[in-house]
Amino acid sequence: MKPEILLIEPMMPEIERQLDAAYTVHRFTSVAQLKDIAANIRGIATGGATGVPQAVMDSLPALEIIAINGIGTDAVNLKQARERNIHVTTTPGVLTDDVADMAIGLVLSLLRGLPAGDRYVRDGAWGDKPALPLGRKVTGRKLGIIGMGRVGRAIAHRAQAFAMPVSYTDLRDFELKDYAFVPDLLSLARNSEILVIAASGGGGSRHLVNAEVMEALGPDGFLVNVARGSVVDEQALIQALDAGKLGGAALDVFEHEPDVPAPLRHSTRVVLQPHRASATVETRLAMGDLVVKNLAAHFADQALLTAVI
Repeated sequence: MKPEILLIEPMMPEIERQLDAAYTVHRFTSVAQLKDIAANIRGIATGGATGVPQAVMDSLPALEIIAINGIGTDAVNLKQARERNIHVTTTPGVLTDDVADMAIGLVLSLLRGLPAGDRYVRDGAWGDKPALPLGRKVTGRKLGIIGMGRVGRAIAHRAQAFAMPVSYTDLRDFELKDYAFVPDLLSLARNSEILVIAASGGGGSRHLVNAEVMEALGPDGFLVNVARGSVVDEQALIQALDAGKLGGAALDVFEHEPDVPAPLRHSTRVVLQPHRASATVETRLAMGDLVVKNLAAHFADQALLTAVI
Protein backbone atom coordinates (compact mmCIF):
# COMPACT_ATOMS: atom_id res chain seq x y z
CA MET A 1 0.00 0.00 0.00
CA LYS A 2 1.37 3.42 -0.97
CA PRO A 3 2.21 5.89 1.81
CA GLU A 4 -0.18 8.83 1.89
CA ILE A 5 1.22 12.36 1.63
CA LEU A 6 -0.20 15.86 1.49
CA LEU A 7 0.86 18.19 -1.32
CA ILE A 8 0.40 21.73 -0.02
CA GLU A 9 2.06 23.71 -2.80
CA PRO A 10 1.91 22.63 -6.47
CA MET A 11 5.14 21.55 -8.15
CA MET A 12 6.29 21.00 -11.72
CA PRO A 13 4.04 18.50 -13.58
CA GLU A 14 6.96 16.09 -14.00
CA ILE A 15 7.56 16.14 -10.25
CA GLU A 16 3.89 15.68 -9.39
CA ARG A 17 3.75 12.67 -11.73
CA GLN A 18 6.60 11.08 -9.77
CA LEU A 19 4.83 11.76 -6.49
CA ASP A 20 1.56 10.33 -7.81
CA ALA A 21 3.38 7.17 -8.92
CA ALA A 22 4.98 6.59 -5.53
CA TYR A 23 2.32 7.83 -3.10
CA THR A 24 -1.34 8.43 -2.56
CA VAL A 25 -1.21 12.20 -2.93
CA HIS A 26 -3.84 14.43 -1.34
CA ARG A 27 -3.75 17.95 -2.75
CA PHE A 28 -4.41 20.45 0.00
CA THR A 29 -7.38 22.78 -0.22
CA SER A 30 -8.41 23.41 3.38
CA VAL A 31 -8.00 22.12 6.92
CA ALA A 32 -11.59 20.83 6.76
CA GLN A 33 -10.55 18.61 3.86
CA LEU A 34 -8.20 16.72 6.19
CA LYS A 35 -10.88 15.50 8.59
CA ASP A 36 -11.26 12.02 7.08
CA ILE A 37 -7.64 11.49 5.94
CA ALA A 38 -5.55 13.15 8.66
CA ALA A 39 -4.72 9.93 10.49
CA ASN A 40 -3.19 8.44 7.34
CA ILE A 41 -0.98 11.34 6.22
CA ARG A 42 2.68 10.46 6.84
CA GLY A 43 4.43 13.08 4.71
CA ILE A 44 4.05 16.63 3.41
CA ALA A 45 5.51 18.21 0.29
CA THR A 46 5.36 22.00 0.37
CA GLY A 47 7.11 25.21 -0.64
CA GLY A 48 9.42 27.35 1.44
CA ALA A 49 7.17 30.39 1.55
CA THR A 50 3.99 28.39 2.17
CA GLY A 51 5.48 25.94 4.64
CA VAL A 52 2.99 24.12 6.83
CA PRO A 53 0.20 26.14 8.46
CA GLN A 54 0.06 25.42 12.18
CA ALA A 55 -3.52 24.16 11.96
CA VAL A 56 -2.43 21.61 9.36
CA MET A 57 0.51 20.40 11.40
CA ASP A 58 -1.66 20.06 14.50
CA SER A 59 -4.22 17.98 12.63
CA LEU A 60 -1.79 15.30 11.36
CA PRO A 61 -0.94 12.85 14.17
CA ALA A 62 0.96 10.40 11.95
CA LEU A 63 3.17 12.99 10.23
CA GLU A 64 6.76 11.79 9.79
CA ILE A 65 8.40 14.10 7.26
CA ILE A 66 8.02 17.58 5.77
CA ALA A 67 9.86 17.95 2.46
CA ILE A 68 10.25 21.63 1.59
CA ASN A 69 10.67 22.64 -2.03
CA GLY A 70 12.95 25.60 -1.19
CA ILE A 71 15.50 26.67 1.40
CA GLY A 72 13.31 28.61 3.83
CA THR A 73 12.13 26.91 7.02
CA ASP A 74 10.55 29.95 8.69
CA ALA A 75 7.03 28.88 7.68
CA VAL A 76 7.37 25.55 9.51
CA ASN A 77 7.24 25.14 13.28
CA LEU A 78 10.66 23.53 13.68
CA LYS A 79 10.37 23.41 17.46
CA GLN A 80 7.25 21.31 17.25
CA ALA A 81 8.77 19.19 14.49
CA ARG A 82 11.69 18.32 16.78
CA GLU A 83 9.38 17.56 19.68
CA ARG A 84 7.32 15.21 17.49
CA ASN A 85 10.37 13.65 15.76
CA ILE A 86 9.17 14.91 12.38
CA HIS A 87 11.96 15.12 9.81
CA VAL A 88 12.28 18.33 7.78
CA THR A 89 14.24 18.60 4.53
CA THR A 90 14.98 21.50 2.17
CA THR A 91 16.56 21.89 -1.28
CA PRO A 92 19.79 23.83 -0.64
CA GLY A 93 22.33 24.61 -3.31
CA VAL A 94 20.22 23.97 -6.39
CA LEU A 95 18.51 27.38 -6.35
CA THR A 96 21.54 29.48 -5.38
CA ASP A 97 22.50 30.60 -8.88
CA ASP A 98 18.99 31.60 -9.90
CA VAL A 99 18.38 33.65 -6.75
CA ALA A 100 21.73 35.40 -7.16
CA ASP A 101 20.96 36.06 -10.83
CA MET A 102 17.63 37.59 -9.83
CA ALA A 103 19.34 39.84 -7.29
CA ILE A 104 21.67 41.23 -9.94
CA GLY A 105 18.77 41.51 -12.39
CA LEU A 106 16.82 43.55 -9.85
CA VAL A 107 19.81 45.81 -9.24
CA LEU A 108 20.09 46.51 -12.97
CA SER A 109 16.33 46.94 -13.37
CA LEU A 110 16.11 49.35 -10.47
CA LEU A 111 19.11 51.55 -11.17
CA ARG A 112 18.76 51.60 -14.96
CA GLY A 113 14.95 51.88 -14.99
CA LEU A 114 14.46 48.87 -17.26
CA PRO A 115 10.74 48.28 -16.49
CA ALA A 116 9.98 51.97 -17.11
CA GLY A 117 11.89 51.88 -20.39
CA ASP A 118 9.98 48.81 -21.50
CA ARG A 119 6.64 50.48 -20.76
CA TYR A 120 7.77 53.69 -22.46
CA VAL A 121 8.41 51.85 -25.73
CA ARG A 122 5.32 49.62 -25.54
CA ASP A 123 3.05 52.60 -24.82
CA GLY A 124 4.28 54.41 -27.96
CA ALA A 125 5.76 57.21 -25.86
CA TRP A 126 9.19 57.12 -27.53
CA GLY A 127 9.44 60.14 -29.82
CA ASP A 128 6.06 61.39 -28.69
CA LYS A 129 6.47 62.15 -24.97
CA PRO A 130 9.33 63.63 -22.89
CA ALA A 131 12.34 61.37 -22.44
CA LEU A 132 12.61 59.22 -19.35
CA PRO A 133 14.79 60.38 -16.44
CA LEU A 134 18.41 59.28 -16.56
CA GLY A 135 19.25 56.07 -14.75
CA ARG A 136 22.04 55.50 -12.25
CA LYS A 137 25.35 53.77 -13.00
CA VAL A 138 25.71 50.25 -11.63
CA THR A 139 29.39 49.52 -12.22
CA GLY A 140 31.60 50.44 -9.29
CA ARG A 141 28.81 51.02 -6.77
CA LYS A 142 29.41 49.92 -3.19
CA LEU A 143 27.39 46.81 -2.49
CA GLY A 144 26.37 45.66 0.98
CA ILE A 145 24.96 42.17 1.55
CA ILE A 146 22.94 41.07 4.55
CA GLY A 147 23.54 37.33 4.96
CA MET A 148 26.66 35.73 3.48
CA GLY A 149 25.48 32.16 3.02
CA ARG A 150 25.39 30.39 -0.34
CA VAL A 151 23.16 33.01 -1.97
CA GLY A 152 24.99 35.98 -0.49
CA ARG A 153 28.34 34.69 -1.72
CA ALA A 154 26.93 33.99 -5.19
CA ILE A 155 25.64 37.57 -5.35
CA ALA A 156 29.02 38.89 -4.24
CA HIS A 157 30.77 36.82 -6.91
CA ARG A 158 28.54 38.27 -9.62
CA ALA A 159 29.01 41.79 -8.28
CA GLN A 160 32.74 41.49 -8.91
CA ALA A 161 32.01 41.50 -12.65
CA PHE A 162 30.59 45.00 -12.12
CA ALA A 163 33.69 46.13 -10.19
CA MET A 164 31.59 46.57 -7.06
CA PRO A 165 33.38 46.74 -3.72
CA VAL A 166 31.47 44.23 -1.56
CA SER A 167 30.90 44.34 2.19
CA TYR A 168 28.64 42.11 4.23
CA THR A 169 27.18 41.50 7.64
CA ASP A 170 26.26 38.19 9.21
CA LEU A 171 26.26 36.48 12.59
CA ARG A 172 30.02 36.06 12.27
CA ASP A 173 33.02 36.97 10.15
CA PHE A 174 33.64 34.28 7.55
CA GLU A 175 37.08 35.74 6.81
CA LEU A 176 36.41 35.93 3.10
CA LYS A 177 39.37 37.21 1.17
CA ASP A 178 37.63 39.57 -1.26
CA TYR A 179 34.79 40.87 0.91
CA ALA A 180 34.85 43.08 3.98
CA PHE A 181 32.97 41.97 7.08
CA VAL A 182 31.00 44.70 8.88
CA PRO A 183 29.56 43.50 12.21
CA ASP A 184 27.06 46.35 12.52
CA LEU A 185 24.13 46.56 10.09
CA LEU A 186 23.76 50.33 10.40
CA SER A 187 27.43 50.79 9.54
CA LEU A 188 27.01 48.50 6.55
CA ALA A 189 24.00 50.53 5.36
CA ARG A 190 25.82 53.86 5.79
CA ASN A 191 28.75 52.63 3.73
CA SER A 192 26.69 50.98 0.97
CA GLU A 193 25.02 52.41 -2.11
CA ILE A 194 23.08 49.22 -2.75
CA LEU A 195 21.96 46.94 0.08
CA VAL A 196 20.92 43.40 -0.87
CA ILE A 197 19.10 41.14 1.58
CA ALA A 198 20.03 37.45 1.39
CA ALA A 199 19.37 36.58 5.03
CA SER A 200 17.16 33.80 6.37
CA GLY A 201 13.63 34.61 7.48
CA GLY A 202 12.11 33.83 10.85
CA GLY A 203 11.63 35.58 14.15
CA GLY A 204 15.29 36.43 14.56
CA SER A 205 15.42 38.53 11.40
CA ARG A 206 11.90 39.99 11.39
CA HIS A 207 12.05 43.71 10.48
CA LEU A 208 15.84 43.58 10.65
CA VAL A 209 15.80 46.21 7.92
CA ASN A 210 13.84 48.96 9.66
CA ALA A 211 13.43 52.72 9.32
CA GLU A 212 16.83 53.37 10.90
CA VAL A 213 18.60 51.09 8.43
CA MET A 214 16.82 52.70 5.47
CA GLU A 215 17.70 56.17 6.70
CA ALA A 216 21.33 55.04 7.02
CA LEU A 217 21.23 53.79 3.41
CA GLY A 218 19.96 57.21 2.46
CA PRO A 219 18.19 59.06 -0.37
CA ASP A 220 20.75 57.90 -2.92
CA GLY A 221 20.72 54.31 -1.67
CA PHE A 222 18.86 51.32 -3.06
CA LEU A 223 17.39 48.30 -1.28
CA VAL A 224 17.01 44.87 -2.93
CA ASN A 225 15.29 41.90 -1.26
CA VAL A 226 15.48 38.33 -2.59
CA ALA A 227 15.25 36.68 0.85
CA ARG A 228 12.04 36.91 2.87
CA GLY A 229 9.52 39.74 3.03
CA SER A 230 9.50 39.59 6.82
CA VAL A 231 13.09 40.85 6.97
CA VAL A 232 11.92 44.31 5.84
CA ASP A 233 9.55 46.55 7.78
CA GLU A 234 7.23 47.17 4.83
CA GLN A 235 5.45 50.15 6.34
CA ALA A 236 8.77 51.78 7.18
CA LEU A 237 9.86 51.14 3.59
CA ILE A 238 6.74 52.84 2.23
CA GLN A 239 7.31 55.83 4.50
CA ALA A 240 11.01 56.07 3.59
CA LEU A 241 10.22 56.06 -0.13
CA ASP A 242 7.40 58.58 0.30
CA ALA A 243 9.62 60.92 2.32
CA GLY A 244 12.53 60.64 -0.11
CA LYS A 245 14.74 59.05 2.54
CA LEU A 246 15.49 56.07 0.26
CA GLY A 247 16.39 56.15 -3.41
CA GLY A 248 14.44 53.06 -4.44
CA ALA A 249 13.70 49.41 -3.79
CA ALA A 250 13.51 46.18 -5.79
CA LEU A 251 11.53 43.40 -4.15
CA ASP A 252 10.92 39.77 -5.02
CA VAL A 253 9.35 39.00 -1.62
CA PHE A 254 6.78 40.65 0.63
CA GLU A 255 5.49 40.47 4.19
CA HIS A 256 2.00 39.17 3.38
CA GLU A 257 2.23 37.43 0.02
CA PRO A 258 0.50 37.64 -2.35
CA ASP A 259 -0.81 40.93 -0.93
CA VAL A 260 1.42 43.84 -1.91
CA PRO A 261 0.61 47.29 -0.48
CA ALA A 262 -0.74 49.75 -3.05
CA PRO A 263 1.96 52.37 -2.33
CA LEU A 264 4.61 49.85 -3.43
CA ARG A 265 2.63 48.76 -6.49
CA HIS A 266 2.15 52.34 -7.62
CA SER A 267 5.59 53.74 -6.82
CA THR A 268 7.78 54.70 -9.76
CA ARG A 269 10.86 54.03 -7.62
CA VAL A 270 10.06 50.38 -6.92
CA VAL A 271 10.64 47.29 -9.07
CA LEU A 272 8.49 44.29 -8.18
CA GLN A 273 8.53 40.54 -8.84
CA PRO A 274 6.05 37.89 -7.59
CA HIS A 275 8.49 35.81 -5.49
CA ARG A 276 10.06 34.07 -8.45
CA ALA A 277 13.81 34.23 -7.88
CA SER A 278 14.15 30.45 -8.27
CA ALA A 279 11.51 30.23 -11.00
CA THR A 280 13.39 28.66 -13.87
CA VAL A 281 12.52 25.34 -15.47
CA GLU A 282 15.93 23.87 -14.69
CA THR A 283 16.00 24.87 -11.04
CA ARG A 284 12.40 24.00 -10.23
CA LEU A 285 12.98 20.53 -11.70
CA ALA A 286 16.15 20.11 -9.66
CA MET A 287 14.39 21.29 -6.50
CA GLY A 288 11.46 18.98 -7.07
CA ASP A 289 13.79 16.07 -7.76
CA LEU A 290 15.41 16.62 -4.38
CA VAL A 291 11.99 16.66 -2.71
CA VAL A 292 11.18 13.33 -4.40
CA LYS A 293 14.51 11.81 -3.33
CA ASN A 294 14.18 12.95 0.27
CA LEU A 295 10.69 11.47 0.53
CA ALA A 296 11.84 8.23 -1.09
CA ALA A 297 14.80 7.97 1.28
CA HIS A 298 12.59 8.48 4.30
CA PHE A 299 10.03 5.86 3.34
CA ALA A 300 12.84 3.43 2.47
CA ASP A 301 14.35 4.05 5.93
CA GLN A 302 17.51 5.49 4.37
CA ALA A 303 19.55 8.60 5.24
CA LEU A 304 17.93 11.83 4.11
CA LEU A 305 19.86 13.77 1.49
CA THR A 306 19.35 17.29 2.85
CA ALA A 307 17.93 17.08 6.34
CA VAL A 308 17.33 20.13 8.54
CA ILE A 309 15.90 17.88 11.26
